[in-house]
Amino acid sequence: MPLHCGMPTLIERPTLEESLRLCADLGLDFVEINMNLPEYQLTELDSEAVCGLLAETGKYLTIHLDENLNVCDFNPAVAAAYRETVTRTIALAQKINAPIINMHMAKGVYFTLPDRRCYLFERYIDKYLAGLRDFRDVCDRDMADCGILICIENGGRYHDFQQQGIDLLLESKNFALTYDVGHAHAAGGGNEMEAFILDRPDRLKHMHVHDARGGDCHLALGDGEIDLAGKLALAEEYGCRVVLETKTVAGLGRSAAYYITKDI
Repeated sequence: MPLHCGMPTLIERPTLEESLRLCADLGLDFVEINMNLPEYQLTELDSEAVCGLLAETGKYLTIHLDENLNVCDFNPAVAAAYRETVTRTIALAQKINAPIINMHMAKGVYFTLPDRRCYLFERYIDKYLAGLRDFRDVCDRDMADCGILICIENGGRYHDFQQQGIDLLLESKNFALTYDVGHAHAAGGGNEMEAFILDRPDRLKHMHVHDARGGDCHLALGDGEIDLAGKLALAEEYGCRVVLETKTVAGLGRSAAYYITKDI
């Protein structure tokens, strides 16, 4: 399919109607709604009303799960609540025809020792992987062959235990990868992260593209030092959707204009 470009939820335009209007004005294809915001809690989203707005604008949605999501929490009640949140989000995505659910891979709690950080998920790796396996199985049950993908986004460099967990999730066809190029660059591990993702090339399905300079990311396209043409060529090669993930209306406008005028 032709490269589809979308926008994130912006704090300046938090409602769905405002977001879709801006999406249309900028000539973009979709909005990635952010479930950290009160407007996008499951209790606030009426699927029929959402579908009505999408029909009016001719746009579609992807979904960014709450960044606090931790399906491996050692408290069973907490982990179950997060799994239930994802289950209900999958049901919503099916009703509104959202093709992507984006999630972060939680690092969990760490203890600071004299010489290092001891991540509890690494220390209790069997419990961590068992939690992810339970989560994967629940998602497989609920998703069946619906065509929706849960895409795992990098927030920087992955620890070894996270890489093990990602590969466990990727044993299911319902999971895939999101490559956030700005996060990888700002963490100083852009090449390392890209290598991890491209070692699993058939699973790269979604990208968050924003510029970065050093550790400063979410810059408008063209304001940083990332090889944007190269990253968007990857998106085209692997058939990814791309979110132009700046955080302000002005930055998004500059990014959309840059994308169009540079013909990348």
